[in-house]
Amino acid sequence: MRLTQGWGPEENTVEDDKLQEKLDELVKEFGPNTNPQTQKLAELAKQARESQQKLRKSLDGLQEALDYLRVCIKYQAFDLEATRRENDYLKKILEDRNAKE
Repeated sequence: MRLTQGWGPEENTVEDDKLQEKLDELVKEFGPNTNPQTQKLAELAKQARESQQKLRKSLDGLQEALDYLRVCIKYQAFDLEATRRENDYLKKILEDRNAKE
């Protein structure tokens, strides 16, 4: 299960891939140039690519943590309901035992 706030996982992956490709093209286009402005732009493009990769990695980690949290919450809800049923059953046994005495 993925976060879907206005964008689906497939759209996000496609957009990330396109952004990565464009940043790679931009870095290659600048290539080894002696112009200081061009070098600065190339460095900024590299930084943007690295930041985008870190962001993607962070989002993937966050998504995994949220998925795990959802599973834990579902398990806790299941366990709580099972405990309630067991308590009701044990109360009934005690009530029946007390009624017989």
